[in-house]
Amino acid sequence: MNIQHFLVQKFSQAMVAAGAPENYKAQVRSSDKSQFGDYQVNDIIALAKNLNIEPTKLAEQVLKHLNLHNIAKKVEIISPGFLNIFLDSQWLAAQIDHILVAEKLGITTMQPKTIVIDYSSPNVAKEMHVGHLRSTIIGDAIVRTLEFLGHNVIRANHIGDWGTHFGMLIAFLEKKNITNYQAIGLTNLEILYREAKQAYDNDVEFAQRARNYVVQLQSGDKYYRQLWGQLVHITMTQNQLLYDRMNVTLQPTDVMGESLYHHMLKNIVSDLQQKNLAVSSQGAIVVFLDEHRNKSGERTGVIIQKNDGGYLYTTTDIACAKYRHETFQADRVIYYIDSRQNKHLQQAWAIARQAGYIPDSLQLEHHMLGMVLGKDGKPFKTRTGDTIKLSDLLDEAVNRATQLILEKKPHISQGELHSLAEIIGIGAVKYADLSKHRTTDYIFDWDHMLSFKGNTAPYMQYAYTRVLSIFRKSRINPNEEIVGTTSLVNNISIQLAIILLRFEETINKVADDGLPHIMCAYLYNLASVFSQFYETCPILEEKNQNKKTTYLKLVLLTAKTLKYGLDTLGIKTVERM
Repeated sequence: MNIQHFLVQKFSQAMVAAGAPENYKAQVRSSDKSQFGDYQVNDIIALAKNLNIEPTKLAEQVLKHLNLHNIAKKVEIISPGFLNIFLDSQWLAAQIDHILVAEKLGITTMQPKTIVIDYSSPNVAKEMHVGHLRSTIIGDAIVRTLEFLGHNVIRANHIGDWGTHFGMLIAFLEKKNITNYQAIGLTNLEILYREAKQAYDNDVEFAQRARNYVVQLQSGDKYYRQLWGQLVHITMTQNQLLYDRMNVTLQPTDVMGESLYHHMLKNIVSDLQQKNLAVSSQGAIVVFLDEHRNKSGERTGVIIQKNDGGYLYTTTDIACAKYRHETFQADRVIYYIDSRQNKHLQQAWAIARQAGYIPDSLQLEHHMLGMVLGKDGKPFKTRTGDTIKLSDLLDEAVNRATQLILEKKPHISQGELHSLAEIIGIGAVKYADLSKHRTTDYIFDWDHMLSFKGNTAPYMQYAYTRVLSIFRKSRINPNEEIVGTTSLVNNISIQLAIILLRFEETINKVADDGLPHIMCAYLYNLASVFSQFYETCPILEEKNQNKKTTYLKLVLLTAKTLKYGLDTLGIKTVERM
């Protein structure tokens, strides 16, 4: 149950009855300190000012119209106009019993939407590097979250699989007399790409041949299309191994590269011209946008076709937005790409809306990402200054996790060691990123992310195993229903119950804002409060059967909530550590 949403409805009704405008939405949030209640209403003062009434008098009127019978044991007015809500323990116990046996903790979406998530977007003919980490794992966490809530989620791996670099690469492979493309690994392909770029920049004849191959490729020549397909396949086959290793849900069928929209570009340019949105300027085709102006106040000209007839990324992204509306009937499209692309995206979307390619109802969101930094505060690189390959980063994480495990369990079997090291090491890298606000830069710190203390993956994974160990010790099957009455008889039980019941409002907040760090903070708080509960309550030694039943229900719901929460983040769990 979403307690916050429920209370917002109740207080909104009471505020309207007390004089607030129709459709007024109350501002209710969870309290940070228990002495101020479980939830607080914070907008009485602002509303009272608009209604020209004393805040405390308005608060009194709201309480007269408020119906929280058997839900809140007390709602108190605090001067100059705050309302503190203290929930009834019996009502909380009833909610615990309900969600404990309900599928997915009773969380459902009344109005499922079709949502396209654009994320990861690796470069073809290049290995994925640390710069792809945030887009890939944050995007996937939001995919998992939205699917958990029941939305129809379409993954879009928008790869750069079209353009001059393919003609350049094909020409160079021909020059080197390399015909067996399948024998080329991605590492070697990247080396060949760099050499091809040098030849393109320094050899006029080679550059012309490369451009000719691009023309033939984009004209649909079967031979060059086949070579192009093999190059893309080499790249994405290697990338899929990384996705699987990172527990990322992207699949080959989710690849939607620039080539998917190429056939649309000519018609889009022509259509924009016919609609007088695009004009010829110095040989190029340009769209001038009223809402995008330079420092002098002049309208910004956005090129959609160069004077040599070539198209730009903007043209592709206009087509992309159009395609996602027409083909997927998307209600919402979220892009997880570099923050530096924001202006480019806003321009493409503005043109698409002006042309009528997408409706105003379609939500287009750029969820910007900060950078991964080294301890020197600069972009995270190797000691030699090279970009860190994602495969090398994961290998390092697993190696460090292996040493950590051997220090604690020196006699562990090789099979268990390998499995556990992969889960802990890769989970640590992912969680360290997901636990930071996605728009901020953060320092990559091995020691912190692999620590069993603080808001880290190892701590959360250990917390989960600690909860499960209670059932092993009690010889109770956690998959079977715990029969008995729930009675929240002490403060720590009530506190734990309230946090458990806040899972639904937390996951909805993550889904709305695209901020997985909110889930990380919630799970860390849950694990911390459970630790206090574990130390305070004699769960297995409790003689009172009613209390013991309640304790075991709270333990089971904590395990389920931790598991569901970590699953939405793409963090694997184990039953023993």
